[in-house]
Parts: sequence; structure tokens; C-alpha cells
Amino acid sequence: MAVNLVNTKISTQVLNFQPGGSPASFEVTVVNESNQFASFQLEIIAAGGSESLGSNWYTITPAVSAKNPPGDSTKFAVTIINTPVAGFIGKMNLIVRIFSLELRDEDRQLLRLIVEAGVGAVPMQVELPIREFTTQPQGLIEIPVRVFNPSQLPATVSLKPIGLKLQWFINGDEKLLPVAPGTKTETSFLCQLPIAEEVPSRSYPFTIEATYTNGLPSSSREGIINVNPAGLIDFQCTPEKQHIPASRPWLPQLRVNSATYQLECQNHSNLTQKLSIEVKEDSEGKRKCFWEVQPEFIELNPGESNNLQLLVSKRRRWLGFQQKLAFKIKAIVSDTRVNINNENQYLQLIIHPILHPCLQMGLGILLLYILWFLSWLNPNNPFFGHRRAVTFVQFNGVGDRAVSSSQDQSIIRWNLAGFTNPLVNQDNGRMAKNIGKSVRVVRYKPVDNDVVAAGLENGEIQIWDVLGGTKKPEVTFLYDKADRVLGLEFSQDSHFLFSGHGSGLVLQWDINSALLNDEVTLKEPIKTINVNFPVYSLALAGQDKQNLVIVGRYNNLDIWNFSQNKLWKVPYSPPGSQNDYIVSVDSAEYKPSLLATADNMGQITLWNMQQCLIKNNSQCQVLDKWSDGHSGKAVRSVALSRDGCYLVSGGDDNRVMLWPLTTKGKRASVVGQLIRSERQRFNSVDIKVVKNQILIISGNDDRRVRLDIRDLNKNIGCKQ
Repeated sequence: MAVNLVNTKISTQVLNFQPGGSPASFEVTVVNESNQFASFQLEIIAAGGSESLGSNWYTITPAVSAKNPPGDSTKFAVTIINTPVAGFIGKMNLIVRIFSLELRDEDRQLLRLIVEAGVGAVPMQVELPIREFTTQPQGLIEIPVRVFNPSQLPATVSLKPIGLKLQWFINGDEKLLPVAPGTKTETSFLCQLPIAEEVPSRSYPFTIEATYTNGLPSSSREGIINVNPAGLIDFQCTPEKQHIPASRPWLPQLRVNSATYQLECQNHSNLTQKLSIEVKEDSEGKRKCFWEVQPEFIELNPGESNNLQLLVSKRRRWLGFQQKLAFKIKAIVSDTRVNINNENQYLQLIIHPILHPCLQMGLGILLLYILWFLSWLNPNNPFFGHRRAVTFVQFNGVGDRAVSSSQDQSIIRWNLAGFTNPLVNQDNGRMAKNIGKSVRVVRYKPVDNDVVAAGLENGEIQIWDVLGGTKKPEVTFLYDKADRVLGLEFSQDSHFLFSGHGSGLVLQWDINSALLNDEVTLKEPIKTINVNFPVYSLALAGQDKQNLVIVGRYNNLDIWNFSQNKLWKVPYSPPGSQNDYIVSVDSAEYKPSLLATADNMGQITLWNMQQCLIKNNSQCQVLDKWSDGHSGKAVRSVALSRDGCYLVSGGDDNRVMLWPLTTKGKRASVVGQLIRSERQRFNSVDIKVVKNQILIISGNDDRRVRLDIRDLNKNIGCKQ
């Protein structure tokens, strides 16, 4: 007969339990009938019990007894907290199983359980089939939830996750779920994680809580979401190219020897990072500059941004060209589980010399200019150029040379190439210097251009050799020492020279005979005429070039046919008083009937002299006239091009103007082209068309002789 090593006694054989009421309990006494130490455990088995409840419908204290010596006993307290069968009312048998692992023996006792109708709700039983999730930012998670209703009544339960942010749930963070008695119902929560900056990499514990809608007992289950490292670190340097100095490198900024790069770091990951940088100069051998990183490192939480500063210093040279340095900047982070965007940056540093190359060039040019200014190449050098106001300028016939006169008692010939090339001597020779009186007018001899006639304040007319740069000492015209020479004009064949004087006399000299006979002083002209007004300018007009146009005070305009010795006046509008002067007159060589005049009231007039010269009368045709070309101020000089297609003027408004003309001798446009504007008035201008260029020479009160060049194709005159 087998010996029972486990002896069990139950405190009651019948037990009443009412779900929702107080728990029902009983005691189990176990006696060790063996001859060794042993521990004991209990298990309650209900007939038809629910698998979903498992052992959750009762509690046993203690769960395992201590090892008892032979003959000793242990008491277990058993409490029924829920019905073994969901929704059951009535009697059922419970089997109390007592066993010992050491004795490998067990005992079973029978207990009658009477389940009465419940008096209230029984807590829902919540299960999480998956309790742990692993994902990355912006990942989608489905959290399944299973609910069991162990009560005898149908119920509606509210499921709500606790511990996670509401914004993470796609379909809300609460669900109402009807559950029938003794049944299970499943649902799920969809969870969308935000971007990496908003969800740091760590574990996020949460609880799914089930609550009756009427607020009766609740139950819950815990879960956890593990967020893996994700995102990146954005590393950017601005700007990638720096200059020393940063701005206005053409200024000699002596104390500027450094440049600062802003190293911007943005943490777009879900990890806290400590970031520093490594600098390598892209050069071989010795380090070419000094650099410093401030601060040494920065700490960035997810979503944060901050800057490091790279300060690069380099002593600048005074002269030379700019230096170029290159750097490689590498970002280093404390946690390498995320990537770095633009981990390596390549920076450039351009170091300008203290004296910018342009400034060096400028200083070099200035030095050359100073040397040039003090040399014989400078026309304004007080030792070579004019020292007082320029009174008259004229081109030679070819257009490669010019001559000028001045109040400083000098005459200078000019090489026009020197005005555009500073290495070419402009001043080809001072033909006259300190000759006794101010020179009012100079004129090239038309044939050969080898002689220049100069009219002086003392009434003398001196003849100068252009090629030799010396005066013809044997030839001087002098009629009256007190009668200043204001105008000169050669005849077309260069046989005669006409002079106009302040007394009103106009004299005709036989210059050809004087040059051939080497006469020392010629006092008697071959013809004399008195127009009874101070003469300011002379010009030949007409096809036969036998008519001399004489202009001067009282706005007088006379014509002298010197071959027939006839003199007549041409009406001028407006007629003048003693303070009014026609100060300049000129004709076109290839259109000798076209005449231009200018007066001290600012009026420029274009004339057709053809009819009045043929008939020897005063019916000269006015083609065009205007007074607004020089702002109503005196026009001191006008000159026509040989073809009569261009007119140039200069006056008291300190400007030189160019006027393209039509084939009929009128202005092509009512607005002239500004050629030059200075601070002092212009006394004389001349114009010459050479190839595709319009050459304009001018002289004014600031002692300067200037040459301006314009493109002929952009200033087309003689349009219909």
C-alpha cells in the first residue's frame, strides 16, 4: 500500500462567491509526512474555467512555502477574486492541487464553489499581444489591444493610452469598445512618430488603460516604444570664400589682418550631440596662417542650432598680388550613429596686399604722371605749356598738327598724337616766347602749312617758320603800333594776308613777295579799308574766294570784295549797340557760300552767302539761328568743317558743343552734342574731319589746349 507523503486539510468544503462583492477565501493546511525537508505549492483548477483568465481569478499566499522539516505544516490562504467561468451563476467544483517538487508527490482536495449573481461591474482584463515596439522617427506603429469581459453583464469600455503624446495618434487617443459578457474583443491604435528633432532616441513607456464608461473599476497593461537613432547633423560654413579685408580692399586698411567664418551646425537628429571641428590647411610644409576655433565645442540637443567661429589671421604684405589659401574643415560629433551632411567643408581665403594692385598701379601711374608733369612731355608744365589764357587754336591742313597762342606772349605748335599717347611729345616746340605782347590770333598759311602768322596786341604781325620752329626775322608787318591785331586770314593761294584791327582798319598784305624778298619790316599794305568798327574776326567766302567777311562791334557784318574794292553791309538781327559784338566768323572750304557767325549774346547764325556775293548786295539768306546752345551766354568761337557738315562752338558757359548740319546748312538736331565742360570759358575752337574721326581742338582761360575725338559714324552730318 502506497504511503501519502502530503497530508492536506481544507478549512471549508463549500464556498460562496458573488462577483463584484467581497472576495471569498479559505485556508489550506499542508503537513509534511515525509522524512525530508520539502516545500509545497498550490494550484486551483475550476471545471470549465476560462483560459483567458488563467490563474488571474484567485490569489494564493504564500506562492511557495518554505522548506519544512518532516512532520511540520504550512498554511496557505486562498482568495477568490473573480469567477472562474465568465458569466456563470451556480455551483461548480474546484480542485485544490497541492504538490512538492522535492517529494515528487501531490494531493488533491475537492471544494464546492457557489457563484451568485454579481452585484456590480467586474474589472476588464486588458492584454497587449505585443508589448515592445522598435521604430524610427516618422515610423508608423500599430499597437494591438485585446479586452476580455469577465463579468456577467455586457459592458462598454473606454481604452486610452497614457504616457504618449496625443499628436502621435492618427485616429485619436481614445476608443469606446462594447464587450459582451465572457468574450474578448480586439482593436488597435495607429501611432505616427514625428520628425527626428521632436522624438529623441530613447524608450517611451506607455499604459493602455481600460475603464468602464460609468467610471467603475479599471484595469491596464504597460508597453514600451523604443525609438532608434535617426536624422542627420547639417554642417554649413558661410561664406565659403572670405577676403582680408572683407570689403573695400582698395583702401589701405593697415590693421585688418583677419577673417571670420561662421560654422553653422543644426541638429536634425534625435540624439544630443557634442560637436567640434578639425582644421587642415591645404598646403605643404610650414603653416601659412594662424587659426582659432571659438568656442572649442558646442552641445546641441535635437532640433537645436548653434554656431562656431573660425578666426583666421594672416599678416598682409604691402605690395604684390593677392594670396589664395585653402582650408579643409571637418565636423566631428560625439555620437556617430547619425550622419553629418557636408561633413567636409572647403574654404578659401583671399588675402589682399595693404596696397591694392589697382592702388599700386594708381600710385605707379601717379609717379609716372609726376615725372611726366615735370618733364617736357607735359603740355601744362609751366616750363613748356602756356602760362596764361589761350587766345586762339587752329589745325593745320592735314590734321596732325595744331598751333595755339596765349596771353603769355607765346606760340606753341602741337603734335596731336601726344594728346592720346602720353609717351609722345605733345609740345613740338615753343615757336614764340616772351615776344613782347600778348598774341591774339595765329593762322597757318594754307599752302604747305610751313608758315604761321601771329597777330599781337602791339599791332605787329609776325611770321614764324613752322618746320624750323623759328621766327622769320626779316619779315614783320607793322602798320600802327597802337592798333592791336584781332583777326587774320590768308587768301586761298596764300599770296595775301588780311589783318583786322581794333581801330576798324582791314589791311591786305602781300606776304608772298615779303617772304621771297626777305623784307625786314613791311609797313605799307597793298590795300587798306576802314569799316569804322573794331574788327574781331575775318573769313573768306564765295566760290572765287574774292570776298572777305568782316565782323565786329555793334553786331556789324560787312563784306569786302577786295578784287573790286567794294564794301557793303549785311543786316544782322538783332542790331547791336556798343556792347554787342559778332566775335567769330568762319566759312566751309568746300562750301564757301556757307558761313557761320557767333556773337556775345549767345546767338549762332548759319548763312547762305551765294546770292548776296554774286549780286554784291545785302540779301544774304539766313539758314538757321539759335541762342540756347550756350545757355544764352557769349559764344566766343565757331568753326566749320571743310565739308560744311559740322559746326563746333565754344563760349562763356565753359562748354564746347558739336552741331551736325544737313546738306542745306541747317542743324540736323535742335540739341547739340556736349563735347567738353570745364570751369572756365573757351576762347577758341577748331574742327577737322580726318578719316572716320572728328577732331575738335579748344583753348580756354585755364591755360589748357585740349583735343577731343568723336566717331564720325556716330555723328553723321549732312543729312537731308
